[in-house]
Amino acid sequence: MSERILLVDDEALVLESMRRQLRNRFEIVTAQSGEEALEALKTHGPFSIIVSDMRMPGMDGIQLLVLVKDMYPETVRIMLTGNAEQETAVEAVNTGQIFRFLNKPCSTATLATALSLAVRQYKLIIAEKELLNETLKGSMKVLSELLGQTNATIFGAGSRIKELVTRLCEQLHLANSWQYEIAALMSQVGCITLPSDILHKLYSGVELKAAERQMYERHPQVGQELFTHIPRMEKVAAMIGKQLQRLDEYTEDAVSLDDEEVCRGAQMLRVAIDYDLLGYQGLAHNIIVQGMRKKQGVYNQEILDALAGLKIKRGQGEVLNLMVKDIQTGMVIEEDVFANNGVMVIPRGQVVTWPILQGLDNFSKQVGIQEPIRVRTEEMETEK
Repeated sequence: MSERILLVDDEALVLESMRRQLRNRFEIVTAQSGEEALEALKTHGPFSIIVSDMRMPGMDGIQLLVLVKDMYPETVRIMLTGNAEQETAVEAVNTGQIFRFLNKPCSTATLATALSLAVRQYKLIIAEKELLNETLKGSMKVLSELLGQTNATIFGAGSRIKELVTRLCEQLHLANSWQYEIAALMSQVGCITLPSDILHKLYSGVELKAAERQMYERHPQVGQELFTHIPRMEKVAAMIGKQLQRLDEYTEDAVSLDDEEVCRGAQMLRVAIDYDLLGYQGLAHNIIVQGMRKKQGVYNQEILDALAGLKIKRGQGEVLNLMVKDIQTGMVIEEDVFANNGVMVIPRGQVVTWPILQGLDNFSKQVGIQEPIRVRTEEMETEK
């Protein structure tokens, strides 16, 4: 399948000339303005490459490619420019992250070579995205499920927080959502250092003592330290470290895209974590959102608006009392599950995954499980 190229120039004859040169090698779509190009990206995308003229009426090439960089970061950007416009190169590179500059008029051979290199760059970007989005997320999910065998409360919370952050990313149309999702999934990993009674009090809505609160508030730094030295996890680590910060504790120093992503990710975690705690205690969605809005300086209002825009329904499935042998993956635990020796095996709210089901079966055979187990047949439903 040929790569799809979007050509943008206000001169129809130039566009037709480039189309003739390239039509046997690529699938070509054309636009005669920046506004028309954005509409084409929205309705006919995705495109591997966009080639834009620099000088156009209204939105110029730099303005267009800056927007493309933010809205469609995987699309490789090439700019056509006249010899007299070379002084614009630095501005374009800094703001639009241009892959190649080509002088007008551009020979067929030069244009074809640049596009071939751009296709290779696009494939590298997509391959890296797939690696991060699928392989890394999958690995973290497996790690979370395995760690959940040692502390189901912590990693059950991580799974719920991750699901909510995924929905928030969709609502906010955020690029690179994989990093926010991993930060959410592993946000509670530092809690492995806390005594279990602190977590039990926290999720039961019992106020922590001052010393207990101090211990709890140190867990983000523990989690951050665990991820800091993992390649490509630096921003995830920083998000985890800042997860309990109030909005008014942030400074105006976020001058880079990385800083913005870290702050946004951490602020999303603060909303999702507090929402999960309150939801675990039985509060309804609208009550939680209203309460959060009243806390000035704590939460990012844009994220709260996104949260309010989600219709979240809990407990919509059928509630059943089942024996261990009848429980299936995807069910949600409605009440804490205890072994016969009094040890809590699975906390309320945990979605049953395959590793959890295997652990439950092993406990049942070796120690014994207090049955029946109260479950719900479907997970929390979130509709946009």
